[in-house]
Amino acid sequence: MRLTVIGTGYLGATHAACMAELGHEVLGVDVDPDKIAALRSGRVPFYEPGLQELLARHTASGRLRFTTSYEEAAAFARVHFSCVGTPQSQGSDAADLTYVDAVIDALAPHLTEPSLVIGKSTVPVGTADRLAARLAELAPSGADAELAWNPEFLREGFAVRDTLRPDRLVFGVRSPGAEALLREVYAPVIVGGTPVITADFPTAELVKTAANAFLATKISFINAMAEVCEATGADVSVLATAIGHDERIGARFLRAGVGFGGGCLPKDIRAFAARAQELGTGHSLAFLREVDAVNLRRRDRVTELVRELCGGTPAGVRIAVLGAAFKPDSDDIRDSPALDIAVRLHEDGADVTVYDPQAMDNARKKHPLLGYALSATEAMADADVVLHLTEWEEFRSLDPAALAAVVGHPRIVDGRGALDADRWVAAGWDFHALGRPARVRTGASGCAG
Repeated sequence: MRLTVIGTGYLGATHAACMAELGHEVLGVDVDPDKIAALRSGRVPFYEPGLQELLARHTASGRLRFTTSYEEAAAFARVHFSCVGTPQSQGSDAADLTYVDAVIDALAPHLTEPSLVIGKSTVPVGTADRLAARLAELAPSGADAELAWNPEFLREGFAVRDTLRPDRLVFGVRSPGAEALLREVYAPVIVGGTPVITADFPTAELVKTAANAFLATKISFINAMAEVCEATGADVSVLATAIGHDERIGARFLRAGVGFGGGCLPKDIRAFAARAQELGTGHSLAFLREVDAVNLRRRDRVTELVRELCGGTPAGVRIAVLGAAFKPDSDDIRDSPALDIAVRLHEDGADVTVYDPQAMDNARKKHPLLGYALSATEAMADADVVLHLTEWEEFRSLDPAALAAVVGHPRIVDGRGALDADRWVAAGWDFHALGRPARVRTGASGCAG
């Protein structure tokens, strides 16, 4: 098939390359000429494992091309994926639908033949109904310009795999013809055994927001338990293991730490709660406000813990921060807990040095006043406290015995609950983790000692 992908950010660039990998002829569309120039040259302007290779291969073959022209896009294909962002609105928790609306307004006037526009963005429930009416109103082909909703479920760091081998496909459609086209687009994936759920527009929209809300709730639940554990001396890691054996609960995403960040989960749960308020059902999702609050309190707790370790203030203390991206296998620093904590400590007067395997350039651009190192070892040189805040495999593989001789004081705060505490303690480190009793050397002193 021929199809277009409108919007070439994290979602769009990945979707375009993966659709080409599935055998389609794909035209990517974006209003940013610099982004288009980079993609035309086969270069991904962000880090996502496996994507660079796909993009280079399919741009070289001609199966994947890019343009800034909506007119060219309408002439090229009858199937169009809308993959633009829905950031949080300025001054409110609601989703900003400016870019979603702009796609319809720019594309529809060029649709002179029967077409299917497929929304993939995470939007407030009710958006698809409104866009379908707008599409039919603006398109010369009228009602033959149809809308469908096919929410994305990509995880940064696994986006290529999640597109080519998704755990489910959701088709929000109003006609058998729209469903048939979607099944044709995804035929190689469906043949591979991926289940298809066909739904109406509101249900398709709610699937993504409900999934994000449930995941955020599970993460914040174990972090709330960490707060209780800290008040009682209990160990949240043992608690999580114990409740994770209950098949009704499961062990995934029960690792206490500094919580979630990124460009999706925080703003999506806020937008979901805001939309519920607009619909008169705000009480139903009131708990999401506390989910958000628990998540943000974990960042407060790390900065508070550093202050405690440093006798009340981190001013003048050398702090190494391992991690800048909001999660591993990504260079995305949007709402990064690691950088948020680093900036807070810098503002408190600490000498902060950051290292991340992929996100250094993005971090420097946004926070130029922080210090940056070329390696974890360099970042930790003479450090009084080390903070592990993004769970890269590189950090889990560090040699604590060798690093004990590099730092000023062997103290580490595992903000992700991902390090082997026994290994670090055996190497002579004071080990602190959220929701777990501290393991401190006998006679260990504060940061000034």
